[in-house]
Amino acid sequence: QVSKEDSDALTLQEVAAKVTPSVVCIQNYQANGFTGEQEEAGEGSGIIMDEDGYIITNEHVVADATSLKVVLYDGRTVDATLVGSDTATDLALIKIEADGLTPATFGDADELSVGDQVVAIGNPGGLVLSSSVTFGYVSALNRSIETNNGYTVNCIQTDAAINPGNSGGALVNTHGELVGINTLIKSQTGSYVGYSFAIPESIV
Repeated sequence: QVSKEDSDALTLQEVAAKVTPSVVCIQNYQANGFTGEQEEAGEGSGIIMDEDGYIITNEHVVADATSLKVVLYDGRTVDATLVGSDTATDLALIKIEADGLTPATFGDADELSVGDQVVAIGNPGGLVLSSSVTFGYVSALNRSIETNNGYTVNCIQTDAAINPGNSGGALVNTHGELVGINTLIKSQTGSYVGYSFAIPESIV
């Protein structure tokens, strides 16, 4: 049900349709130590921030990359350059040169309440499961979570499924607005179900 105060909320189908084109797959290539050839070392997700091609993702998605590629929602694959990254917040910014991009709409993570419905969009398992959409609720706010790098980040806790490959993807509210960057923190999640975290938009 939609409350009277939130009567302008979108349906879940409308949320998915609005946000999915803004979520990309990021491929991390690293040089083989023996042959020197570029080999794909991992895949993650990213969110188009603006029409100029800036994309937000997790630092661990792009860590140690010698080159990066981005696969857009429409199937195009383009080269990306790393603008900057921060291990303390596990956030990174990359850039691509492409036209026809669909930037995400930013919301306000500070307006979230426990029990609010949220939608996670990303690529669990990489490109093979691209543009996967999962639904859940805000389980808790301001969870002090220690990352694998030993830093502490205050995160949104949600029971929306977030798996490897979802990292760097979008957590959005029922208006289709970005409220968090999904991140899989292995030291905390382990094999638990319904126990996922996102970095609030306010930190981003």
